[in-house]
Amino acid sequence: MKSLVSLLFLILFLSCNSGNDEISDREEITSILLKQQEAWSNYNLEGFMEGYWRSDSLKFYSGGNLNKGWQNTLDNYKLRYPTKAQSGKLEFKIADIAQINESAYWVMGEYHLTREIGDAKGTFLIIFKRINGKWKIVADSSC
Repeated sequence: MKSLVSLLFLILFLSCNSGNDEISDREEITSILLKQQEAWSNYNLEGFMEGYWRSDSLKFYSGGNLNKGWQNTLDNYKLRYPTKAQSGKLEFKIADIAQINESAYWVMGEYHLTREIGDAKGTFLIIFKRINGKWKIVADSSC
């Protein structure tokens, strides 16, 4: 009986602890998105890209095109947003963050760019994966 009680306490502890891990994960992911928002708004595209996995396997899907690679993604941002007037001020509106498994989450939301040349907005679905102990965006679909 004592073993059964100990086992039940262990299960209860682990289930409560895993909830805390998920809360911590969500807070870390939200923090990354806030840092990206700030970097973008300061026209620091390299700083914005720190949230992404620095790999040739990074996937970015937008406008019906699938692009691969961290550097390719940065280069595309630089082409599309060559000045502060075109990049503007970024604001994310997060609709949902959901755990896929212990090392991955997806984030759904909207982005809003307030710009001198006219505002822009759209939606996104991004996948975060824990890589070497850090959360990184490994896939991004924005439109």
